[in-house]
Amino acid sequence: MKIIAVYSSKGGVGKTATSVNLAYTAAKTGLRVLLCDMDSQGAASYYYRIKPKKKFNRSRLLKGDFYEFIRGTDFYGLDLLPAHFSFRNLDIAINNGKKEKNRQVLATLLAPLKDEYDCVILDCPPNVTVLSENIITAADCVVVPVVPTTLSLLALEQLLKLLKKVECKKKKVLAFFSMVERRKVMHSSIMKKYHNYPIFMKSYVPFMAEIEKMGIYRRPVGSSPRKSVASQAYQSLWQEIENRRLNR
Repeated sequence: MKIIAVYSSKGGVGKTATSVNLAYTAAKTGLRVLLCDMDSQGAASYYYRIKPKKKFNRSRLLKGDFYEFIRGTDFYGLDLLPAHFSFRNLDIAINNGKKEKNRQVLATLLAPLKDEYDCVILDCPPNVTVLSENIITAADCVVVPVVPTTLSLLALEQLLKLLKKVECKKKKVLAFFSMVERRKVMHSSIMKKYHNYPIFMKSYVPFMAEIEKMGIYRRPVGSSPRKSVASQAYQSLWQEIENRRLNR
């Protein structure tokens, strides 16, 4: 089982859209996929039209008593663990012991799923906390959406510092440019500058109304019967992730 975290400390860079569409794309290839909505806002859960059951909360998650709350989606091979509003305090609940053990909580919780799923994708909240350390430690690959702007690049630098702090290797990170608008001079120049950096994938996701409208239709872009440019972008992204990290 491979764990992929879609993470950035900066909000508004396309993390949830990436998580939702990568999960769908991975399932379409025949993998058994679990999408875990770790953000208390529950956007990924909303896109898949799934609400958490009333008995599910942060405490049940941290006790490892969450398997019965995993829900099937409308798409074959793809399940979802919905977010709960109490997830906003996950850091407080985790941060009650030695730092080294604190960082292993999430990895320990996900380990029993290895016989059920080929791939677990984590849609992560935009912060730098103990939960972030757990996510980075547990993940086999950290996928980072980067809008071609200065602040988004600073968030990537911040992540690399965090990796060093938790003693994880830099090669675990794969960044890609998200919400790209080629007509913008800054976007084009930044992409050109970082084009050959090993940390960046060649695939990128353009800014498209089709992706924004996911909130209206509440489904992955690739689930529409018509040909989708956005879907092709996520397919290319998933293939590169597989080739560069998951097939090793």
